[in-house]
Amino acid sequence: MPEAPDLHVASDGLARPAWAARSELLRHYYDNEWGMPVRDERGMYERLTLETFQSGLSWAVILRKRPGFRDAFGGFAPDVVAAYTGADVDRLLADARIVRNRAKILAAVTNARATIDLRAEGGLADFVWSFQPATTPRPRRMSEVPTRSVESEALAKALRSRGFTFVGPTTMFALMEAVGMVDTHLVGSHRRGSSGVWPA
Repeated sequence: MPEAPDLHVASDGLARPAWAARSELLRHYYDNEWGMPVRDERGMYERLTLETFQSGLSWAVILRKRPGFRDAFGGFAPDVVAAYTGADVDRLLADARIVRNRAKILAAVTNARATIDLRAEGGLADFVWSFQPATTPRPRRMSEVPTRSVESEALAKALRSRGFTFVGPTTMFALMEAVGMVDTHLVGSHRRGSSGVWPA
């Protein structure tokens, strides 16, 4: 029996939270990517951008559109996106493969430029990881999973001071979860402790 009542044991015998058992797409993301360390610039910029676009939407929508996002945003290469012009923004607003939100598209371009500027301070990935907390939550129920933290608030403030937009503390906590800075896998999940950053 799993230790956490919010876990679902699938036909493969592995325990996952209910959200990760809703579709094969979500299960694959949960099993193979979510919470695993991301330490390269492009990877961190991609996660940051996708979390920005997810705001107000379900993560399943973003995952389904992820191939389109990758194509539309030049493989999430910051140098490519930083060079986007107004014409590119108009092109993206007409691209049904992505979430067509002008403010979020402009944020992706702004954040690409800020990512380039941040190279002078060691780069986006190292900058984000410098806000890793000393401890991680150990939730047994989904209701115990935080949505923000002191560190995510500090990260959001620091990124905004360096020109980033759409980087509120809740979005930044989601980013920290996605890239392994905190482990919010429920206790009893087969993924708990799998990142190698935190013990199970």
